Amino acid sequence: MLGEAGEPCPVVVLAIQPPAWPLATDAAWGAVAAAQQRLLASDARRTAAVQPQLAKVLAAFQAERLGTHHFASVSGYGHNDLGRDTLDRVFARVLGAEKAAVRLQFVSGTHAIAAALFGVLRPGDRLLSLTGRPYDTLEEVIGLRGQGQGSLAEFGINYAELPLTAAGVVDEAGLAAALAPPTRMVLIQRSCGYSWRPSLPVASIGRLCERVKALQPECLVFVDNCYGELVEALEPPQVGADLIAGSLIKNLGGTIAPSGGYVAGKAELVEQACCRLTAPGIGSEGGSGFDLHRLLFQGLFLAPQMVAESLICADLVAQVFADRGLAVQPLPGAERTDLIQAVRFGEPRALQEVCRAFQACSPVGGYVDPVPAPMPGYASELVMAGGTFIDGSTSELSADGPLREPYVLFSQGGTHRSHAALALAAALSRLDAAT
Repeated sequence: MLGEAGEPCPVVVLAIQPPAWPLATDAAWGAVAAAQQRLLASDARRTAAVQPQLAKVLAAFQAERLGTHHFASVSGYGHNDLGRDTLDRVFARVLGAEKAAVRLQFVSGTHAIAAALFGVLRPGDRLLSLTGRPYDTLEEVIGLRGQGQGSLAEFGINYAELPLTAAGVVDEAGLAAALAPPTRMVLIQRSCGYSWRPSLPVASIGRLCERVKALQPECLVFVDNCYGELVEALEPPQVGADLIAGSLIKNLGGTIAPSGGYVAGKAELVEQACCRLTAPGIGSEGGSGFDLHRLLFQGLFLAPQMVAESLICADLVAQVFADRGLAVQPLPGAERTDLIQAVRFGEPRALQEVCRAFQACSPVGGYVDPVPAPMPGYASELVMAGGTFIDGSTSELSADGPLREPYVLFSQGGTHRSHAALALAAALSRLDAAT
């Protein structure tokens, strides 16, 4: 940098100082600052990954000639909605899919996944989970819990699962036996969910796609893509997945999408999922955007940056608690395929104290004390810290966990690494005060 008369300006390196932060002690802030210093190289790597992901998003916008006229939507049925149709094509390009359907009418990732399952599967079909027991909210969709609500089981869909190995990875040696019966679809959950296991890299998903197709060429591969979008260079459709689904209040919404979800993959399968969302004969042709398309386009534009910040926040959570001798999954600075960071506390009090600290550091509802409570779709009581601008948005900084052994905290998101640092300093202070 040059100053007056072309003279070089001195470069000033600022030391990390404890902020004026009443929720944390100097000792706690010092521990967080030390963890930040150890992660500088990892942070730089995460930041460098933003540029190619953003280039992919911009290329999709340019290829579809995005203009301000696409921000408006039509009312009523939503027929011939130019903005919606353009949004679908943009998402399809970004996700490497033949077709995508991006809809505010999907209330969650679970809803998008359920629409895909009910849209594609038929009575008598077999669904096989390759990644063990699915995420809690899918158990009632499948029929593993609850009854009388129209689960897959009640519609005659047969379900089986291939247990994970002791190391928490897909049992590839047992895949042939698991696929011996005729199987219409295999389900792969990319993220760890509420399980203590590694999340599944895209390369591993590609290898599973090859194995499945070799064993049963007509079997469909469906990937629950929640928390994984834009974390790696490729997405599951680019390595052989037939269909994926996820939420817009996670990665691809860039923290500003107000609601919604997506399905993407083979055009025929996406249309079948849309026929379940709307009705047969309407499919993807219906559904207004409520003049919110701009937020969805802009959220996708912001998503690469927000994903990188979330990964940096996850690394910091891992480093801070690993420094205290706790087990973390994945390790700080490790290669990642999703935004989730797990920390095993082994007892409920510490889990609750950390959630209280994260809630106290939230921009919305910081005065609320999170207490364990039942939540629709979950098998256990949950303690959740998520004072987010978009209700339930885990692309903003959040932390939660089921109140069951081994009492694992799952943190996600973070719009900026500084927010995670402040929340972690408060968490360490609460933990120290509780001992």
